[in-house]
Amino acid sequence: MARRFQSTRLHLAVTVLMCVFVSIDGVNLNDLLERASQLSDKLHSLSTSLTNDLDSHFPPIGGKLMRPSMCHTSSLQIPNDKDQALKVPESELLSLARSLLLAWSDPLAVLLSEAPTLPHPERNTINTKTRELQDHSTSLGAGLERLVQKLGPSSEALSSLPFYNNEVGQDRISRLVNFHFLLSCFRRDSHKIDSFLKVLRCRAAKMRPEMC
Repeated sequence: MARRFQSTRLHLAVTVLMCVFVSIDGVNLNDLLERASQLSDKLHSLSTSLTNDLDSHFPPIGGKLMRPSMCHTSSLQIPNDKDQALKVPESELLSLARSLLLAWSDPLAVLLSEAPTLPHPERNTINTKTRELQDHSTSLGAGLERLVQKLGPSSEALSSLPFYNNEVGQDRISRLVNFHFLLSCFRRDSHKIDSFLKVLRCRAAKMRPEMC
């Protein structure tokens, strides 16, 4: 009886897994791009909200001391605007989005480790939103890997953008400034990722360029 019960459970588990994979494989490209675009939009909105939280009790002096060209992702050659992005092949746009998101794996871990003790009156809110930021980033990363399966091996190429800073500083001011700077860089890059994915979604839906 016990063996029969175990066999039944195993058969049920395999059946469930098969249904899950069939469901995953059955999702079309447009639906995947729609989901990825929704996630990237949340990611950018959340990073903007976090920056506003920081600015509410602290002047954004990080923006004065550090320039966007100092972001660790600034060396990546990317389209400057939507018109340029519309001319880039789909596989290359997806590779750029994946490269940018992957480049933030370590920096996001630094932000997450610093947020709980950040010397800021909105520390608890910032900590919660930083965790959400990492969760959304992880979910988006999984979604982009699914898109690679749909668009083929030509979209698998990734650019290496190493990040060497493992802490944001020791004293109160440097911690706030560097946290703010990292977050500002991420907000900029999350906007690019969101833009690339929206262009991909637009192309997949065969919309006219002016409608994208």
